[in-house]
Amino acid sequence: MPKSALVFHFFLLLFFTVFALAANATVTAPITQQFKEAPQFYNSPDCPVIVDEDEESDDGEGSILCSDQAVHVAMTLDTAYIRGSMAAILSVLQHSSCPQNIAFHFVASATANASLLRTTISSSFPYLKFQVYSFDDSSVSRLISASIRSALDCPLNYARSYLANLLPLCVRRVVYLDSDLVLVDDIAKLASTPLGDNSVLAAPEYCNANFTSYFTLTFWSNPSLSLTFANRKACYFNTGVMVIDLDRWRQGDYTSKIEEWMELQKRIRIYELGSLPPFLLVFAGNIVPVDHRWNQHGLGGDNFRGLCRDLHPGPVSLLHWSGKGKPWARFDANRPCPLDALWAPYDLLQTPFALDS
Repeated sequence: MPKSALVFHFFLLLFFTVFALAANATVTAPITQQFKEAPQFYNSPDCPVIVDEDEESDDGEGSILCSDQAVHVAMTLDTAYIRGSMAAILSVLQHSSCPQNIAFHFVASATANASLLRTTISSSFPYLKFQVYSFDDSSVSRLISASIRSALDCPLNYARSYLANLLPLCVRRVVYLDSDLVLVDDIAKLASTPLGDNSVLAAPEYCNANFTSYFTLTFWSNPSLSLTFANRKACYFNTGVMVIDLDRWRQGDYTSKIEEWMELQKRIRIYELGSLPPFLLVFAGNIVPVDHRWNQHGLGGDNFRGLCRDLHPGPVSLLHWSGKGKPWARFDANRPCPLDALWAPYDLLQTPFALDS
């Protein structure tokens, strides 16, 4: 073999070796950040008393993790967004009138170090009632099509479609929250949103948004597909904040309905944005609208540049940095946007210059 060919094969082998190591490092990346312990928050006198899980049986039945009196919150958990998750948890607790009655259900990739994630949460919130559920990435990886931003293609981004399968049957209603947001109001108000007789989920709707732009020309030009929303007043809604009736979701097998659209997307490109369009295809026009104050979204800018944005007009109960720009990344780069200052008080990152209280 000529010397030039040997050199080529050497560098080719080196490239794939480095690529494999980098991919493995992404899966098993440690949590290099250190976080402060958050204050403990207590229930107000009129909160219902829920028996602590430690006093119950090992299976957790009858505990706060299964109680209908608890507010159940579901979030995904990973090393990339852990700083945002910690801030979100703190904001939920700080503004709750019954913080001891909140049960957190965290979904983590099966390839993640679940023990490390649990330890990180417990260290900052030693009193928190929570469970970590393992999400098998392979169950959805085969269905994911490339979108306009690589972060949207992460399998964990699709875990919200599988909550009814992952959480125990005793959890009948849950508030799903993204990790790039903070609440400035009592989450119990959002959790108690009436869902009527038939609705599966509730979320703020944005009917002024250009709904057609969420789907491709291929979708709208297809005689059959274009009739998908024919009998619905379909509006855009952001899936980063949702109240979900898990009983109705299970009964309607909505995970399968979402997967069917994802399978079609693999054959015919009918949308460009990650996990959002399948939700719109299944639910748009059939959800309970929630006041816009519960999702002041888009503070992370668009999906390409992540430029600074202002708040939408009106009151605010939840600030959501959806889009490319995340407040913790902007702070680290010394290029925060003005509204990122509203996220900063919930940041539990332990800096080298922080003084012990």
